[in-house]
Amino acid sequence: MIRKFYDVVVIGAGPAGSVAARYAAMGGASVLMLERDREPGIPVRCAEGVSVNGIEPYIDIDESWVAARINHAKLVGPSGNSAFLRNNGAGLVLERRIFDVRLCELAIAQGVRLLTKANATGLIRKNGVVSGVEFTHDGVETSVACNIVIGADGVESRVGRWAGMDTALALKDLDTCVQYTLDGIDVNPEYCEFQFGNEISPGGYVWIFPKSNHSANVGIGIAGVKAKDKGPKEYLDTFVAKRFPEASATYTVYGGVPTSYMKDEYVQDNVILAGDAARQVNPITGGGIVQGMIGGQLAGETAAEAVKAGKFNRRFLMSYKRKWDKRLGDNQKVMFRLKERFLGMTDGKFENLVNFIKTIPEDKFSMSYLFKEAVKEDPKLMMDVAKSFILSKLKK
Repeated sequence: MIRKFYDVVVIGAGPAGSVAARYAAMGGASVLMLERDREPGIPVRCAEGVSVNGIEPYIDIDESWVAARINHAKLVGPSGNSAFLRNNGAGLVLERRIFDVRLCELAIAQGVRLLTKANATGLIRKNGVVSGVEFTHDGVETSVACNIVIGADGVESRVGRWAGMDTALALKDLDTCVQYTLDGIDVNPEYCEFQFGNEISPGGYVWIFPKSNHSANVGIGIAGVKAKDKGPKEYLDTFVAKRFPEASATYTVYGGVPTSYMKDEYVQDNVILAGDAARQVNPITGGGIVQGMIGGQLAGETAAEAVKAGKFNRRFLMSYKRKWDKRLGDNQKVMFRLKERFLGMTDGKFENLVNFIKTIPEDKFSMSYLFKEAVKEDPKLMMDVAKSFILSKLKK
């Protein structure tokens, strides 16, 4: 039975939403989570790659949702010249349909009520203050009252717009993406692959994330400003025809990935955004699963604190933004500046990076080496990168 009132309503049952719901409930809040699809985790709009260190704080690793274990990555330049990135931590390629359900089960175990096929249609206001959510459940219009709404509804976040937030993204801060799950191919399941070059993927890259030795997620993301004359599907089709001419696509997905950074507007009276909705995505890689779970935790904890204090205004809820800035926000801003630089990189510069990686001993390699090489002609940015990596180590 659905109650008439919950302290917190979470819209979206992806990683950010389910973790937000769990932590809000752990903090003593009553929580309702709404998922518009028939089950969490669909449609899969994700390359499905994560770091082991990133997800371990939130869920015990279960082989049922692990498609492949990644030990290193292969970086391929425009000419086909390649180098391996090693000593950078273990990774996983997930089965998101199973993984997302497991995260929801952890939230439910804390007392969260989950409704699927529940499509949020608007926010309720009382005396100008957000006081609930309107939604359809199995096609029936209904509503629920609450004190806080957490919008974890993805890059297109309707919750943000309904709350009057400025969620617009510049084209340069939105990657347009296409991905195929290919079968009948030959791939090494121990490493993922990234291909760069302005003829291959301008302002972005092609990725190959293995799911077995004969299947992989193969996708492309290109900066919106680079997609004017030729779209990502055309680039990806060209790549696949050359690299995997006999492949069959068992799944196709289109989507957008924010490559901006979280702004103050993503918190308002009675409303918090988390995950892709709050632009909690690495601007360089476009990875958002781990960042979304971290943002979800901070959003859920902040919501529970607000319920205990009986304070739901923006001033109180802005502690969420301050926590994010301390945890990842400063680093994300540096990554954003790096992305701006990479957006204009020539093929020659990409080739230089690949050659530089080859000179680094395996046991000495780190991402800081790579980024410092990429920005060595910009002393100020180089100092920011160094500071960012030092701070990230200190916060662990």
